[in-house]
Amino acid sequence: MENTRQRIPRSAFAWAVPVAAGVVIVAGSIAAWLMLGNAGTANECPVQAAAAQVIDAAAVGELAALNGTGEGRGYADLAFKDATGADRTVADFAGKALLVNFWASWCVPCREEMPALDAIAAQYNSDRFMVLPINLDIGANGLEKAQAFLDEGQFQNLPLYADNSFAAFERLKREAVAIGLPATLLLDPEGCELAVLQGPAEWHTPDGEAVIKALIGLRG
Repeated sequence: MENTRQRIPRSAFAWAVPVAAGVVIVAGSIAAWLMLGNAGTANECPVQAAAAQVIDAAAVGELAALNGTGEGRGYADLAFKDATGADRTVADFAGKALLVNFWASWCVPCREEMPALDAIAAQYNSDRFMVLPINLDIGANGLEKAQAFLDEGQFQNLPLYADNSFAAFERLKREAVAIGLPATLLLDPEGCELAVLQGPAEWHTPDGEAVIKALIGLRG
């Protein structure tokens, strides 16, 4: 049966680069080269088309906007901080499939999504899977704003991890993975990208749970 669910085109996430003449082209090319060099993530993982297809097939209904990718992007070195301000990376959670959700306290769809993510974390967090929320409230008091929101919502299963420099999300933008918040990555236990969701989702639903089960089940 043909899959008729609507998807967000991959082209919707592409960033258009204005074309100009002479020195502007040269400057733009140099800038692009520098950004890609700093990203350091292109094809650092093996292409995983079959695994991405498993996730893609599970992503229906409330999760229809989730796109299986598996194109070789890796995030093991993606850096952020914990609630104490200590440096962390995705590699610290090696061995677990991850739902990495980028959010901010000022983002209304993010705030609406958090209860469902908390419920998913309560149900499925284990030695094989984890919901990893990364807050993006920028500035010196970003951690305080994020912690206040988590405390107010009494989200017992969503620890505070944050990047108040916004560098982690800028990395996603450079690679045309995401353009706004919330955004979610599904990663395998080595930190390799299997799927991307731009925008919120009803995770605590049968559709959301089907995606989580598919992700966990990839390793048997």
